[in-house]
Amino acid sequence: MIEKKPRNGEFTLPVRVYIEDTDAGGIVYYVNYLKFMERARTEFMRTLGYQHYVLADENFQFVVHSANVQYRQPARIDDALAVTARLKQLGKATLFFDQQVRRGDTLLCQAEIKVACVSADTLRPTGIPADLYNKFKAASEGEGLNG
Repeated sequence: MIEKKPRNGEFTLPVRVYIEDTDAGGIVYYVNYLKFMERARTEFMRTLGYQHYVLADENFQFVVHSANVQYRQPARIDDALAVTARLKQLGKATLFFDQQVRRGDTLLCQAEIKVACVSADTLRPTGIPADLYNKFKAASEGEGLNG
């Protein structure tokens, strides 16, 4: 079940580790943490009332500009994880997320992800539409997510 109301402005997505997420030793392959984080950001946006196909119809999309990732401990097959997305900073055309992957109280991976808003047809930076910007602003202040 997806958490629709963030605590302290933080969105949480539960994720189960499947065999497809792991290497031959049953340990989550490093790039899959980024996939888990992408899903959490996507579901966070969905709680704001936006979906990817709608964004493209409105001629804008979000792309990852950069990621600073620290791997602390491995996740293993069948682990139940909590993947968080917290909007740390909101710019005119950028979003800065703090994200974590946890197993219970144990921090496995954390990242700072910079996301840019771009025009869907030119892929050049563009401002976040005002309505969505205001929803992000409310969410970053710990309010305004639909539940």
